[in-house]
Amino acid sequence: MEGLRVLERGRPWPLGAHWDGLGVNFAVFSAHALRMELCVFDAEGKEELSRTLLPGHTQDVWHGYLRGAAPGLVYGLRAHGPWRPDRGHRFNPNKLLLDPYAREIVGEFDWGAEHFGADLHHPHHMDPRDNALHALKARVVADQFDWGDDHPPHTPLAQTVLYELHVKGFTQLHPGVPEAQRGSYAGLASDAVLAHLKALNVTAVNLLPVHQHIDEGRLVTLDLSNYWGYNSIGFFCPSPRFASGTLPGNGGLSVRDEFRTMVRRLHQAGIEVILDVVYNHTAEAGEDGPTISFRGLDNASYYRLPAHHREHYENHSGCGNTIDIRHPRVLQMVMDSLRYWVQEMHVDGFRFDLAPVLGRGDHGFDRNGPFFSAVTQDPLLSRVKMIAEPWDIGPGGYQVGGFPAGWLEWNDHFRDAMRSFWVQGSCTRGDFALRLCASSDIFQPRGRVPGESVNYVVSHDGFSLNDMLSYDQKHNLANGENNRDGHNHNRNWNCGVEGPTEDPVVNELRGRLKRALLATTLLSQGTPMLAAGDELGHTQRGNNNPYCQDNEITWIDWSRADAELLAFTQHVLSLRHHNLPLGDRWYDGLSDVRGRYDLAWISADGRALEGEGWRDPNSRVLGCLIGKPAKAADPLLLLVNAEAIDHDFHLPIGRWQAVLDTSQPTGLPLERGEAEATLTLPARSLSLLITFDSEPTPLP
Repeated sequence: MEGLRVLERGRPWPLGAHWDGLGVNFAVFSAHALRMELCVFDAEGKEELSRTLLPGHTQDVWHGYLRGAAPGLVYGLRAHGPWRPDRGHRFNPNKLLLDPYAREIVGEFDWGAEHFGADLHHPHHMDPRDNALHALKARVVADQFDWGDDHPPHTPLAQTVLYELHVKGFTQLHPGVPEAQRGSYAGLASDAVLAHLKALNVTAVNLLPVHQHIDEGRLVTLDLSNYWGYNSIGFFCPSPRFASGTLPGNGGLSVRDEFRTMVRRLHQAGIEVILDVVYNHTAEAGEDGPTISFRGLDNASYYRLPAHHREHYENHSGCGNTIDIRHPRVLQMVMDSLRYWVQEMHVDGFRFDLAPVLGRGDHGFDRNGPFFSAVTQDPLLSRVKMIAEPWDIGPGGYQVGGFPAGWLEWNDHFRDAMRSFWVQGSCTRGDFALRLCASSDIFQPRGRVPGESVNYVVSHDGFSLNDMLSYDQKHNLANGENNRDGHNHNRNWNCGVEGPTEDPVVNELRGRLKRALLATTLLSQGTPMLAAGDELGHTQRGNNNPYCQDNEITWIDWSRADAELLAFTQHVLSLRHHNLPLGDRWYDGLSDVRGRYDLAWISADGRALEGEGWRDPNSRVLGCLIGKPAKAADPLLLLVNAEAIDHDFHLPIGRWQAVLDTSQPTGLPLERGEAEATLTLPARSLSLLITFDSEPTPLP
């Protein structure tokens, strides 16, 4: 090892390592460390060249300035302090630690025994082995990226359509993506992918986690990986797993610049980029997990620990630990990370995994908690889309509708009701109407707007749309948990045959239900979300929890794309785009002075649906007369028949023409002319009609 480098005192801000043209300032938070060492390595991160104490200590921030240092320098940290797990302290200077603010991470985590802070045979004792050779390290960076005339689309909420996708799974098998770019940020920015997204009329891609993460030890042992990526370790680092370095004319971009180029290309196509982020836990897992960064720097500050058993962790995430957002410096790290992705990477919003964790104070979830207040007042973050997965596994963790105004929320009430209504026949017309209209019973009384309900029937978590209608049982054996993992209550139905079949009757039924579910979601009031591949008939072979399957189980097989289903989805989204049947305002269902309604519900006989009709468990036929659509110039009529037989529907007085019939493979009605007074509504289908009358039609 070389002689110790001389460190000047430097300054306590900003946190992380920052080059100013003359040297690098280092600043790291730890409230309980007694001293902090900066360890400098060679360019490959293999040889430790120097180890020096950070000389500055200001308000729990250790800092120092290395004059002459430049971008490219590789470093790690060693924190000295008490080894007292019973008091929440797990300092072990034998473990090299990753800077939480690292912009680039060197190395790959290998799950060697030397990475564990506690002695595996004597858990109450500190492990003496040094892990520096194989530990993750940070590299100093200095980015300058030419954004050109990049402008975030800022799509209004009422016009937003979310499209959830995995960077690799979406592009790995796409024949139109250059082979060297498949599975990468560059692949997602390719002409072929952009053409697909634009033809669909989606307005935002919601990317499954792209923060750098590690694979859990159990998965590595099984030769699997954390494909979904919900196991973050680098909250400022785009994952190099999705980097190709092959964008045209770049000569090999950095991971960060390939990500930025992708964002810029998507913006040019009018598509927003939303990141799925995991600030509820880290990859260090529970008390038996490795010491990589946060645990070794200040375990008692970064994590929620039980008051009387501080050697353990509160586990509201189900992943072993829970980030303690109550601590001001931990809150600062989350806010700094979010601002970095907006300011430096130009992303347009975030979907927060297990979001109630971010609102957990001393006494449970608080919608007015420090994190939400910080976001509300932040001049940058207050302008982007914030989407909550509104549940975690802790006490009081189910919070659908409970987030602050301005936040969007995944609405599982919509998912479950629509699956029950169309697939299982166990949902009333009243519940269907409430969910179709942005769950007004949940969101409206709390001062929320309809667009804050994210409506979906399928997401990455669970069966694909195709599989929900092809399997009665989950088929998760490939995950290595003897089929115990994954949801058991899916409101699914195989339509008579388990798995793929050549039976035309079964396939026609499955197709009809797919189209009904897609149309219901995409025409609903609120913000619809489509899971990538559902418009193509994507199958996961019955696996409803493929989080660890980085292979053909999850990759979209474009060669087997259902062209008719794709055309159908494009048609429905075009109808939504041009008509926006139900807008971002609450309907009151009352008539105006001329007896015309902004929204009215009718039964098959054309009369107003009221009273017990809403709760009748034996009827799933109804119509929605939209007197005041958000964009269409004239009234619209949505007709629904979720029953197994055709029904005649008496149309309201007026001149009506069908523009959507989900009983048809592409959604185009067989009859293009003016509808008769009575329309036969096919079984398990939905129709949308427009009128040539300029005023809403009064109910009889």
